[in-house]
Amino acid sequence: MNHQHLAQINISKMKFSIDSPKMQGFILNLDRINALADAQPGFVWRLKGETNNATEIQVFDDTQFIINMSVWTSVETLKEYVFRTAHVEIMRQRRQWFKLMDEANYVLWWIPAGHIPTLQEAKEKLEYLRKNGPSAEAFDFKYCEQSAGE
Repeated sequence: MNHQHLAQINISKMKFSIDSPKMQGFILNLDRINALADAQPGFVWRLKGETNNATEIQVFDDTQFIINMSVWTSVETLKEYVFRTAHVEIMRQRRQWFKLMDEANYVLWWIPAGHIPTLQEAKEKLEYLRKNGPSAEAFDFKYCEQSAGE
């Protein structure tokens, strides 16, 4: 059986340095929101460094960018976590800490079950989405909703 999981990466550009007091509202919630993800049905894996989150993992030359990368059993389980848990309260406050981006800041893609995506793979998927728009190769939540209706 060809079983697949859903990988995702999202990036955010901080308005302030990570150690700024203005970022404390975000930083103080990281452990709680990550623990919520870890316990969520459908959660498989998330990228984390020595601090149990990915804030110290540098992927881009610009140090103001931070990332989050995870794997889920389905689009539905990821959507449940993102939009129907306490995670949404942090999303509502994101403009306090992060700049609005002109291009896609997240991408979803299918991977074989058991595969852990690399940062290079994630960057390539995000770049693909930005250049080509959503497709079965790299997509966003809106594409999932449109595809489900076809």
